[in-house]
Amino acid sequence: MKLRREREEYFRLVRQGFNNKEASRLVGVNERTGREWRNGRTDPNRFRAPAQSERAPSPASSGRYLRDDERIHIADRLREKATVRSIAAELGRSPSTVSREIRRNRTTDPRGQWHYRPHAAQARADARRPRPKVGKIAQNAELRDFVQQHLTLRWSPEQICNALRAQFPDRPEMHVVHETVYQALYVQGRGELRREVARALRSGRARRRPQRQAASRQPRFTHPMVMISERPAEVEDRAVPGHWEGDLIIGKDNGSAIGTLVERATRYVMLVHLPDGRTAEHMRDALTQTVQSLPSHLTRSLTWDQGSEMAAHHAFSLATDIPVYFCHPGSPWQRGSNENTNGLLRQYFPKGTDLSIHSREHLDAVAAELNGRPRKTLGWETPAERLHKLLAA
Repeated sequence: MKLRREREEYFRLVRQGFNNKEASRLVGVNERTGREWRNGRTDPNRFRAPAQSERAPSPASSGRYLRDDERIHIADRLREKATVRSIAAELGRSPSTVSREIRRNRTTDPRGQWHYRPHAAQARADARRPRPKVGKIAQNAELRDFVQQHLTLRWSPEQICNALRAQFPDRPEMHVVHETVYQALYVQGRGELRREVARALRSGRARRRPQRQAASRQPRFTHPMVMISERPAEVEDRAVPGHWEGDLIIGKDNGSAIGTLVERATRYVMLVHLPDGRTAEHMRDALTQTVQSLPSHLTRSLTWDQGSEMAAHHAFSLATDIPVYFCHPGSPWQRGSNENTNGLLRQYFPKGTDLSIHSREHLDAVAAELNGRPRKTLGWETPAERLHKLLAA
């Protein structure tokens, strides 16, 4: 980059003892540009900026915040008409980080034109960084009185914020979001709103209740779950048959369900009939009856999600000697074969329909049709053919 090389050459000459005029001439830049590089300022008629050694030290930088050398790089590349994305790639930053930096810390002249000055941008960033900051409500007495008055009238914070925008449309200093009001009420030590005003909230709480309390979370089931991370390694490569994935497909208004079982190595499908509902007891009994029709070497493990229908997983394992492993919440890809099969089954059992009308015989017929369908992942063999080979062996 030409501008960067010129800057480096300029400072090399200055360190050798050349003054600004001589160094600028040798590099081929204007004397004013040299002064801006050396002093970190843009207006030559203003007082001379203190030397680098005399300036107050900037707060310690981290990877989260842009450094002064990165801001200098941004300024150099902007002068060379580089795009924001190319600058971000050179710095190893997100394009939005560079774009936001330019928008926040640029300098606008009286004619409305903007310029990015790295040292001024660094000063603005350092000034904004200290914490804690004074809240917007605490800074504006008129805003504080308006909020307090309407809280006393039992208005919600969201109603107050919308009223502020309607009543003061051209005064952005009077606009806040409802979270700002909640912060002023609940955050200790701010004192932006009177503590007794919090009693006017409909919740009646003077303190914000945490939504997540990991230490007080109740166990999902009576017997602890064995997570998928503890599942044997042989399950992952699908080389050993007998490891199953299971789930439910739900009918209209959550009123009916069908259990689905898929063997990982062969993609063989078995459907669990649940005519009486999907409680833990019904699921345990129906699942036990289904897997007991298989030979023991094809029932090595079962992987399920954390649905409440598996609350009796311990009793199921005792009755069948099949360990049950549970996926992590919101991780359907950990039962990928089962999820794919459930999508295929929706051709036979559409969403929003009553699944309780299907008989045991109909479920067996659907499973047989799927198991007779050739699969690309099996080398165009059918799941039934692959399972037959295993049984014969």
